[in-house]
Amino acid sequence: MKSEVRVDKWLWAMRVFKTRTIATAACKKGRVSMGGNAVKPSRMVKVGDTVDVRKPPVTYTFRVKGLTENRLGARLVPDYLENLTPQSQYDLLEMTRISGFVDRRKGLGRPTKRDGREISRFKEDSYSDQFFLDWEDDDDDKDFPDGDM
Repeated sequence: MKSEVRVDKWLWAMRVFKTRTIATAACKKGRVSMGGNAVKPSRMVKVGDTVDVRKPPVTYTFRVKGLTENRLGARLVPDYLENLTPQSQYDLLEMTRISGFVDRRKGLGRPTKRDGREISRFKEDSYSDQFFLDWEDDDDDKDFPDGDM
């Protein structure tokens, strides 16, 4: 068994990221940190280290319990990492999921039919009582006898 493993390999093996390329890119973008400092993909992790992974809007925190370079089945992951992510982060994730149609991130494509109905319903509820436009086609010249406005 190894005493140290690259952080990008470990994150990929622990199924935090779908591919190792994505894990490497996250490290390069500064989304992976240890001890409050951003780490490069080649940084070595040891048993007992704490790794923070920022996947907006949530920051996950993991403690290294075991090391491997090979991708594991999902059932084996708890033997190699301990999830220390606070409940407040999961609450934030749930709030974002619920209100996701209001603040749609760029690149998600067109809204689905369901999203469109929810947006329409939201707009109707929000604006119908606030604005009342009264357009009259009366002669406005009565207000200004000289015809000057």
